[in-house]
Amino acid sequence: MSYSVKEIFKSLQGEGFHTGRVAIFCRFSGCNLWNGKEYSKSSALCKFCDTDFVGTDGINGGKFKSADSLAQKILEEWGDGRDNRYVILTGGEPLLQVDIFLIEALHKINFTVAIETNGTIVPPNGIDWVCVSPKGSSNIILKEGNELKLVYPQLEIDPSIFLRWNFQYFFLQPLDDYNVKFNTKLTVDYCINNPKWRLSLQTHKYIGIP
Repeated sequence: MSYSVKEIFKSLQGEGFHTGRVAIFCRFSGCNLWNGKEYSKSSALCKFCDTDFVGTDGINGGKFKSADSLAQKILEEWGDGRDNRYVILTGGEPLLQVDIFLIEALHKINFTVAIETNGTIVPPNGIDWVCVSPKGSSNIILKEGNELKLVYPQLEIDPSIFLRWNFQYFFLQPLDDYNVKFNTKLTVDYCINNPKWRLSLQTHKYIGIP
């Protein structure tokens, strides 16, 4: 199988449980909830995406013909050192492409493998950290993992329904739109009144890193 990748870069995880952790971000092209075209955003299942996942023209993006070739590119971006290698497979929707061969190739070179998914596709076995971020009225079938990270508020979603699902951690993250200050206050208030939820902020945006 070949892989279409928008970009690969090294940075810090900016949100959720692993905030501040050094990671390689491997962003796959394509999504099943929005085609990435602005004209269709109002009718998409996900209406608030802030990520460019269209094409393969980002930094280190391209078509990779094998799992090993993609894994080696990820290793190249990590640089020296075998300890604490961590890669986040993201998108778009990475599970449109991620398979057991890529996971095995990454494990062979000592990477801990995390994924950020919208939860509409069952992942292959072997992923070390699963973060699900539900979007709108999409049909979520992945109801267990390590971390559930919900953008808030979403008109179609009541956060309380997720607390019955099998996750270790529950994060609420303010919707970053024109009303972000108000959304942040709503999110803080919700977490204070519902303490099973933790606040997640997109710290990478505050400090100006990708």
